[in-house]
Amino acid sequence: MKSPTYSLSVVALCAFALSAAPAVFATELETALVERAATGVRHVAEAVVEAVNSATIAAQVQGRITEVAADAGDRVSAGQVLMRIDASEANQAVAGAAASVAQAQATYVNAQAEWRRNVSLKEKGFVSQAVVDQAVAAMNVAAAGLTAAKAGRGQAATVRDFTRISAPISGVVAERHAEVGEMAQPGRPLLTLYDPRQLRVVAQLPQSVAQGVSGMPLAADIVLTGQAGPVAATAVMLVPSADPKTHTVEVRAVLPATVAGVVPGQFARLMLQVGTAPRLTMPAAAVLRRGEVTAVYVQTDAGFRLRQIRPGEVLPDGRIEILAGLNEGDRVALDPIKASLLRQQNASQQ
Repeated sequence: MKSPTYSLSVVALCAFALSAAPAVFATELETALVERAATGVRHVAEAVVEAVNSATIAAQVQGRITEVAADAGDRVSAGQVLMRIDASEANQAVAGAAASVAQAQATYVNAQAEWRRNVSLKEKGFVSQAVVDQAVAAMNVAAAGLTAAKAGRGQAATVRDFTRISAPISGVVAERHAEVGEMAQPGRPLLTLYDPRQLRVVAQLPQSVAQGVSGMPLAADIVLTGQAGPVAATAVMLVPSADPKTHTVEVRAVLPATVAGVVPGQFARLMLQVGTAPRLTMPAAAVLRRGEVTAVYVQTDAGFRLRQIRPGEVLPDGRIEILAGLNEGDRVALDPIKASLLRQQNASQQ
Protein backbone atom coordinates (compact mmCIF):
# COMPACT_ATOMS: atom_id res chain seq x y z
CA MET A 1 0.00 0.00 0.00
CA LYS A 2 3.02 2.32 0.51
CA SER A 3 4.52 1.80 -2.94
CA PRO A 4 1.96 3.88 -4.93
CA THR A 5 2.34 6.71 -2.44
CA TYR A 6 6.15 6.70 -3.00
CA SER A 7 5.71 6.85 -6.80
CA LEU A 8 3.32 9.77 -6.57
CA SER A 9 5.81 11.63 -4.35
CA VAL A 10 8.63 11.19 -6.88
CA VAL A 11 6.43 12.43 -9.72
CA ALA A 12 5.36 15.45 -7.66
CA LEU A 13 8.99 16.26 -6.81
CA CYS A 14 10.07 16.12 -10.47
CA ALA A 15 7.16 18.36 -11.47
CA PHE A 16 8.10 20.88 -8.80
CA ALA A 17 11.75 20.91 -9.94
CA LEU A 18 10.78 21.55 -13.54
CA SER A 19 8.39 24.31 -12.55
CA ALA A 20 11.06 25.92 -10.36
CA ALA A 21 13.76 25.88 -13.14
CA PRO A 22 14.05 29.18 -15.05
CA ALA A 23 12.23 29.05 -18.33
CA VAL A 24 14.30 29.59 -21.50
CA PHE A 25 12.41 30.55 -24.64
CA ALA A 26 13.61 30.06 -28.18
CA THR A 27 12.99 33.73 -28.89
CA GLU A 28 15.56 34.64 -26.23
CA LEU A 29 18.37 32.81 -28.02
CA GLU A 30 20.51 34.72 -30.46
CA THR A 31 21.66 32.79 -33.49
CA ALA A 32 24.36 33.30 -36.07
CA LEU A 33 24.59 32.24 -39.69
CA VAL A 34 27.18 29.78 -40.90
CA GLU A 35 28.54 31.42 -44.03
CA ARG A 36 31.32 31.05 -46.53
CA ALA A 37 33.47 34.14 -47.03
CA ALA A 38 36.94 35.07 -48.21
CA THR A 39 39.22 35.11 -45.17
CA GLY A 40 42.92 35.54 -44.68
CA VAL A 41 45.06 32.42 -44.89
CA ARG A 42 47.96 32.24 -42.47
CA HIS A 43 51.01 30.03 -42.39
CA VAL A 44 51.93 29.15 -38.80
CA ALA A 45 55.60 28.51 -38.07
CA GLU A 46 57.55 27.91 -34.89
CA ALA A 47 59.97 30.74 -34.25
CA VAL A 48 62.45 32.12 -31.75
CA VAL A 49 62.99 35.62 -30.41
CA GLU A 50 66.33 37.28 -31.10
CA ALA A 51 67.80 40.75 -30.67
CA VAL A 52 68.22 42.99 -33.69
CA ASN A 53 71.36 44.48 -32.13
CA SER A 54 73.57 42.08 -30.20
CA ALA A 55 77.29 41.62 -29.68
CA THR A 56 79.55 38.89 -28.39
CA ILE A 57 82.68 40.51 -26.96
CA ALA A 58 85.83 38.44 -27.40
CA ALA A 59 89.34 38.95 -26.04
CA GLN A 60 91.91 40.49 -28.37
CA VAL A 61 94.99 39.91 -26.20
CA GLN A 62 96.22 37.15 -23.98
CA GLY A 63 96.29 37.64 -20.24
CA ARG A 64 94.74 36.80 -16.91
CA ILE A 65 91.36 38.37 -16.13
CA THR A 66 91.81 40.63 -13.11
CA GLU A 67 88.39 42.28 -12.81
CA VAL A 68 84.79 41.54 -13.78
CA ALA A 69 82.45 44.51 -13.45
CA ALA A 70 79.24 43.14 -15.01
CA ASP A 71 77.18 39.98 -14.78
CA ALA A 72 74.24 38.46 -16.65
CA GLY A 73 71.15 40.64 -16.37
CA ASP A 74 73.02 43.90 -15.72
CA ARG A 75 72.18 46.95 -17.81
CA VAL A 76 75.27 48.63 -19.24
CA SER A 77 76.00 51.73 -21.28
CA ALA A 78 78.15 52.04 -24.38
CA GLY A 79 81.79 52.55 -23.35
CA GLN A 80 81.31 51.19 -19.84
CA VAL A 81 84.22 49.00 -18.63
CA LEU A 82 83.01 45.43 -18.14
CA MET A 83 86.27 43.49 -17.63
CA ARG A 84 89.98 44.08 -17.20
CA ILE A 85 92.86 41.88 -18.29
CA ASP A 86 96.29 42.01 -16.66
CA ALA A 87 98.08 44.90 -18.40
CA SER A 88 101.60 44.46 -16.92
CA GLU A 89 103.13 43.22 -20.16
CA ALA A 90 101.25 45.81 -22.20
CA ASN A 91 102.50 48.60 -19.94
CA GLN A 92 106.08 47.43 -20.40
CA ALA A 93 105.58 47.40 -24.16
CA VAL A 94 104.26 50.98 -24.06
CA ALA A 95 107.27 52.08 -21.97
CA GLY A 96 109.67 50.42 -24.43
CA ALA A 97 107.91 52.04 -27.38
CA ALA A 98 108.11 55.45 -25.68
CA ALA A 99 111.87 54.98 -25.20
CA SER A 100 112.25 54.08 -28.86
CA VAL A 101 110.42 57.28 -29.82
CA ALA A 102 112.76 59.34 -27.65
CA GLN A 103 115.80 57.66 -29.21
CA ALA A 104 114.50 58.20 -32.74
CA GLN A 105 113.68 61.82 -31.91
CA ALA A 106 117.25 62.43 -30.74
CA THR A 107 118.65 60.78 -33.87
CA TYR A 108 116.47 62.94 -36.08
CA VAL A 109 117.45 66.16 -34.27
CA ASN A 110 121.14 65.24 -34.64
CA ALA A 111 120.68 64.48 -38.34
CA GLN A 112 119.01 67.86 -38.86
CA ALA A 113 121.87 69.64 -37.15
CA GLU A 114 124.45 67.75 -39.22
CA TRP A 115 122.59 68.69 -42.39
CA ARG A 116 122.55 72.37 -41.43
CA ARG A 117 126.31 72.34 -40.71
CA ASN A 118 127.11 70.72 -44.05
CA VAL A 119 124.93 73.18 -45.91
CA SER A 120 126.80 76.06 -44.25
CA LEU A 121 130.17 74.51 -45.04
CA LYS A 122 129.09 73.93 -48.63
CA GLU A 123 128.22 77.60 -49.01
CA LYS A 124 131.77 78.48 -47.82
CA GLY A 125 133.34 75.90 -50.13
CA PHE A 126 134.75 73.61 -47.45
CA VAL A 127 132.73 70.48 -48.42
CA SER A 128 131.35 69.09 -51.62
CA GLN A 129 127.74 68.60 -52.68
CA ALA A 130 128.11 64.88 -52.04
CA VAL A 131 128.58 65.50 -48.32
CA VAL A 132 125.40 67.61 -48.24
CA ASP A 133 123.50 64.87 -50.06
CA GLN A 134 124.70 62.29 -47.53
CA ALA A 135 123.46 64.55 -44.71
CA VAL A 136 120.05 64.86 -46.37
CA ALA A 137 119.80 61.07 -46.74
CA ALA A 138 120.76 60.57 -43.09
CA MET A 139 118.14 63.11 -42.02
CA ASN A 140 115.44 61.32 -44.09
CA VAL A 141 116.40 57.97 -42.56
CA ALA A 142 116.15 59.50 -39.09
CA ALA A 143 112.75 60.99 -39.92
CA ALA A 144 111.49 57.60 -41.12
CA GLY A 145 112.82 55.98 -37.96
CA LEU A 146 110.99 58.55 -35.84
CA THR A 147 107.73 57.88 -37.70
CA ALA A 148 108.13 54.11 -37.21
CA ALA A 149 108.88 54.57 -33.53
CA LYS A 150 105.74 56.68 -33.06
CA ALA A 151 103.67 54.05 -34.87
CA GLY A 152 105.11 51.39 -32.60
CA ARG A 153 104.20 53.46 -29.57
CA GLY A 154 100.62 53.84 -30.87
CA GLN A 155 100.38 50.11 -31.52
CA ALA A 156 101.59 49.32 -28.01
CA ALA A 157 99.07 51.76 -26.56
CA THR A 158 96.29 50.15 -28.60
CA VAL A 159 97.24 46.70 -27.33
CA ARG A 160 97.17 48.06 -23.80
CA ASP A 161 93.66 49.43 -24.44
CA PHE A 162 92.59 45.89 -25.42
CA THR A 163 93.13 44.87 -21.79
CA ARG A 164 90.16 47.07 -20.89
CA ILE A 165 86.95 45.38 -22.14
CA SER A 166 84.23 47.99 -22.79
CA ALA A 167 80.62 47.69 -23.90
CA PRO A 168 80.22 48.43 -27.63
CA ILE A 169 76.49 49.09 -27.27
CA SER A 170 74.04 50.04 -24.54
CA GLY A 171 71.92 47.11 -23.46
CA VAL A 172 71.69 44.10 -21.19
CA VAL A 173 74.34 41.47 -20.45
CA ALA A 174 72.85 38.21 -21.66
CA GLU A 175 75.68 35.91 -20.61
CA ARG A 176 79.13 36.05 -19.01
CA HIS A 177 81.59 33.46 -20.34
CA ALA A 178 84.64 34.04 -18.11
CA GLU A 179 85.52 34.47 -14.44
CA VAL A 180 88.19 36.38 -12.54
CA GLY A 181 91.50 34.53 -12.66
CA GLU A 182 90.86 32.72 -15.94
CA MET A 183 93.13 33.22 -18.92
CA ALA A 184 91.78 35.30 -21.78
CA GLN A 185 92.85 34.17 -25.24
CA PRO A 186 92.44 36.09 -28.50
CA GLY A 187 89.05 35.17 -29.93
CA ARG A 188 87.66 33.68 -26.72
CA PRO A 189 84.14 35.05 -25.93
CA LEU A 190 83.93 36.97 -22.69
CA LEU A 191 80.46 38.57 -22.64
CA THR A 192 77.28 38.65 -24.73
CA LEU A 193 75.17 41.81 -24.88
CA TYR A 194 71.89 42.71 -26.56
CA ASP A 195 69.70 45.76 -26.95
CA PRO A 196 66.26 44.98 -25.42
CA ARG A 197 64.60 47.88 -27.23
CA GLN A 198 64.71 46.11 -30.60
CA LEU A 199 63.65 42.46 -30.75
CA ARG A 200 62.43 40.32 -33.61
CA VAL A 201 61.05 36.86 -34.23
CA VAL A 202 62.84 34.57 -36.68
CA ALA A 203 61.27 31.54 -38.36
CA GLN A 204 61.99 29.27 -41.32
CA LEU A 205 59.53 29.05 -44.22
CA PRO A 206 59.31 26.33 -46.87
CA GLN A 207 60.40 27.62 -50.26
CA SER A 208 56.89 27.07 -51.65
CA VAL A 209 55.42 29.42 -49.04
CA ALA A 210 58.21 31.96 -49.46
CA GLN A 211 57.75 32.06 -53.24
CA GLY A 212 54.00 32.59 -52.77
CA VAL A 213 54.49 35.74 -50.71
CA SER A 214 57.55 37.07 -52.51
CA GLY A 215 57.01 40.57 -53.86
CA MET A 216 53.82 41.23 -51.86
CA PRO A 217 53.41 43.34 -48.68
CA LEU A 218 54.03 41.09 -45.71
CA ALA A 219 52.08 41.07 -42.44
CA ALA A 220 52.22 38.70 -39.51
CA ASP A 221 50.95 38.16 -35.99
CA ILE A 222 53.20 36.85 -33.24
CA VAL A 223 52.04 34.62 -30.38
CA LEU A 224 54.23 34.89 -27.28
CA THR A 225 54.08 33.12 -23.96
CA GLY A 226 52.69 35.39 -21.28
CA GLN A 227 50.95 37.76 -23.70
CA ALA A 228 47.17 38.14 -23.67
CA GLY A 229 46.85 37.62 -27.42
CA PRO A 230 48.69 37.81 -30.72
CA VAL A 231 50.91 40.83 -31.31
CA ALA A 232 51.03 42.46 -34.75
CA ALA A 233 54.56 42.72 -36.13
CA THR A 234 55.71 46.23 -37.03
CA ALA A 235 57.73 44.99 -40.01
CA VAL A 236 58.19 41.66 -41.79
CA MET A 237 60.91 40.75 -44.26
CA LEU A 238 62.23 37.70 -46.07
CA VAL A 239 65.97 37.07 -46.14
CA PRO A 240 66.94 37.00 -49.85
CA SER A 241 68.68 33.62 -49.61
CA ALA A 242 67.76 30.02 -48.88
CA ASP A 243 69.42 27.44 -46.66
CA PRO A 244 70.95 24.80 -48.95
CA LYS A 245 70.60 22.11 -46.28
CA THR A 246 66.98 22.61 -45.18
CA HIS A 247 65.74 24.38 -48.34
CA THR A 248 63.98 26.98 -46.23
CA VAL A 249 63.90 30.77 -46.27
CA GLU A 250 64.27 32.85 -43.13
CA VAL A 251 61.52 35.33 -42.27
CA ARG A 252 62.02 38.08 -39.70
CA ALA A 253 59.18 39.89 -37.91
CA VAL A 254 60.00 42.90 -35.72
CA LEU A 255 58.25 43.13 -32.35
CA PRO A 256 56.72 46.43 -31.22
CA ALA A 257 58.81 48.31 -28.68
CA THR A 258 55.84 48.32 -26.28
CA VAL A 259 55.95 44.54 -25.78
CA ALA A 260 57.51 43.79 -22.37
CA GLY A 261 58.78 40.64 -20.73
CA VAL A 262 60.32 39.17 -23.89
CA VAL A 263 63.93 37.98 -24.01
CA PRO A 264 66.13 36.52 -26.77
CA GLY A 265 65.85 32.77 -27.14
CA GLN A 266 62.18 32.71 -26.12
CA PHE A 267 59.84 30.45 -28.08
CA ALA A 268 57.26 32.15 -30.28
CA ARG A 269 54.77 31.26 -32.99
CA LEU A 270 54.69 33.30 -36.19
CA MET A 271 51.43 33.53 -38.14
CA LEU A 272 52.29 34.91 -41.57
CA GLN A 273 49.54 36.20 -43.88
CA VAL A 274 49.92 34.31 -47.16
CA GLY A 275 46.72 35.31 -48.99
CA THR A 276 42.94 34.79 -48.88
CA ALA A 277 40.64 31.84 -49.52
CA PRO A 278 36.88 31.13 -49.17
CA ARG A 279 36.20 29.29 -45.92
CA LEU A 280 33.14 28.19 -43.97
CA THR A 281 33.05 30.19 -40.73
CA MET A 282 30.88 31.02 -37.75
CA PRO A 283 31.35 32.89 -34.43
CA ALA A 284 33.72 31.05 -32.10
CA ALA A 285 31.42 31.81 -29.13
CA ALA A 286 28.89 29.26 -30.44
CA VAL A 287 31.27 26.33 -29.94
CA LEU A 288 30.59 24.01 -27.01
CA ARG A 289 33.53 21.92 -25.76
CA ARG A 290 33.00 19.01 -23.42
CA GLY A 291 36.10 16.87 -23.01
CA GLU A 292 37.06 15.57 -26.43
CA VAL A 293 33.71 16.55 -27.96
CA THR A 294 33.37 19.81 -29.89
CA ALA A 295 29.82 20.64 -30.95
CA VAL A 296 27.27 23.38 -31.59
CA TYR A 297 23.50 23.68 -31.21
CA VAL A 298 21.95 23.95 -34.67
CA GLN A 299 18.52 25.51 -35.10
CA THR A 300 16.01 23.19 -36.78
CA ASP A 301 12.24 23.09 -37.21
CA ALA A 302 12.03 20.82 -34.19
CA GLY A 303 14.22 23.07 -32.02
CA PHE A 304 17.92 23.18 -31.30
CA ARG A 305 19.86 19.98 -31.92
CA LEU A 306 23.39 19.23 -30.75
CA ARG A 307 25.75 18.51 -33.64
CA GLN A 308 29.41 17.56 -33.43
CA ILE A 309 31.80 19.57 -35.61
CA ARG A 310 35.44 19.59 -36.60
CA PRO A 311 36.76 23.13 -36.07
CA GLY A 312 39.73 24.68 -37.79
CA GLU A 313 41.64 27.88 -37.23
CA VAL A 314 40.34 30.65 -35.00
CA LEU A 315 40.36 33.83 -37.08
CA PRO A 316 41.38 37.28 -35.83
CA ASP A 317 37.81 38.64 -36.15
CA GLY A 318 36.48 36.19 -33.55
CA ARG A 319 35.10 33.64 -36.02
CA ILE A 320 36.23 30.04 -36.37
CA GLU A 321 36.73 27.92 -39.44
CA ILE A 322 34.46 24.87 -39.80
CA LEU A 323 36.07 21.88 -41.51
CA ALA A 324 33.19 19.41 -41.08
CA GLY A 325 29.78 19.05 -39.41
CA LEU A 326 27.96 22.15 -40.73
CA ASN A 327 26.71 23.47 -44.03
CA GLU A 328 26.52 26.94 -45.42
CA GLY A 329 23.25 28.59 -44.33
CA ASP A 330 22.89 26.71 -41.02
CA ARG A 331 22.05 28.78 -37.96
CA VAL A 332 23.72 28.06 -34.63
CA ALA A 333 22.98 29.26 -31.11
CA LEU A 334 25.42 31.88 -29.90
CA ASP A 335 24.84 30.75 -26.30
CA PRO A 336 25.14 26.93 -26.25
CA ILE A 337 24.37 26.78 -22.50
CA LYS A 338 20.95 28.39 -22.95
CA ALA A 339 20.31 26.18 -25.97
CA SER A 340 21.05 23.12 -23.84
CA LEU A 341 18.60 24.28 -21.15
CA LEU A 342 15.94 24.92 -23.77
CA ARG A 343 16.38 21.45 -25.20
CA GLN A 344 16.08 19.88 -21.72
CA GLN A 345 12.89 21.84 -21.03
CA ASN A 346 11.35 20.75 -24.31
CA ALA A 347 12.25 17.14 -23.58
CA SER A 348 10.73 17.40 -20.10
CA GLN A 349 7.52 18.88 -21.43
CA GLN A 350 7.22 16.12 -23.97
